[in-house]
Amino acid sequence: MCSTRPGALGPAVGQWLIEALTPRAVELGVQLVPVALGDLNLPFLDEEEHPSSGVYRHEHTRRWSAMVDAADGFIAVTPEYNYGMPATLKNAVDYLSREWAWKPIGFVSYGNTSAGTRAVQHAKQVVTTLRLVPVGATVAIRIGAATENDRVRPDTARDTAAVGLLDELVRVGHALRPMRERARAGTRSGPLPGSYVRRLTPDDAPEVTVLQRCCWVDEAVVNDTMAIPALHESPGEVRDWLATWHTTGIWLDGRLLGMVRARRVDTDWQVGRLAVVPDLRGQGLGRWLLRTAEAVARPGCHRILLYTGAKSLRNIDLYRSEGYQPMPLAGPGGTTCLAKGLAVRQR
Repeated sequence: MCSTRPGALGPAVGQWLIEALTPRAVELGVQLVPVALGDLNLPFLDEEEHPSSGVYRHEHTRRWSAMVDAADGFIAVTPEYNYGMPATLKNAVDYLSREWAWKPIGFVSYGNTSAGTRAVQHAKQVVTTLRLVPVGATVAIRIGAATENDRVRPDTARDTAAVGLLDELVRVGHALRPMRERARAGTRSGPLPGSYVRRLTPDDAPEVTVLQRCCWVDEAVVNDTMAIPALHESPGEVRDWLATWHTTGIWLDGRLLGMVRARRVDTDWQVGRLAVVPDLRGQGLGRWLLRTAEAVARPGCHRILLYTGAKSLRNIDLYRSEGYQPMPLAGPGGTTCLAKGLAVRQR
């Protein structure tokens, strides 16, 4: 909510919007976070460094930065002042830079003759400079026809338009996710052109579940068994182990191409769940992931252990070519253990 003028209609419009969107937000699995610029107490931009530097000296800027950075998209509820957006909105936008990039923004405007639409056109010119992506759906409210006693009158068509705005915002937000991740700290370039690498989190459980099921079918066929955990784990079970294993994923255009997980067990560094999508096998991604998992071995580990199906000859050939040797260690039924000393890896 952008207006800070005492007695402004913004809070009433914001309340209507929350009520109209909440049921649909639950269906979409998104969280609505109401923010009133008047509650932020942002003075006119008072940072010495340019916003693109990300160097913030004031607590109010750091607080605003954290709020915007955590969001996946925005809906600005704005009035129109003299054919333009409020100075409060322009000021709040100007405070930051990278936090806005590759996120969708929608507008709910209100006013008299133009229902605030000129403020929206003005704002769109500004926000695109910061790589915010305005969505096409908007809601424009003409005050005289839509309000009574400082409240927004019920209107089914307006509620439907608001839900349409949220639907489009969420769709665009999902589509822009790869762009946001590429710009986010903690990612680096991957082994394929345009790909990037980051550590996987429990929120990646749906993509990991799909990757596992498409990759371990071949293992089941080769080893003549369906008793492979990766084929049967639910997204909830995947979420649980993603919280404890160090798991690296390769992404390209929002698609998870491959992953590997690792963790310390006593003095061993265990590597597992090395997977590459079937259509990209043979391009060195598996070897790249294996070496990545080895590189993050914890201090104090003496060897690297991994398990694979006893009949998975292609996997075994890959591991042996990387210096692993079969070990007489007990593993899950139908699997073989291979190991490599960390001292050998470091020479």
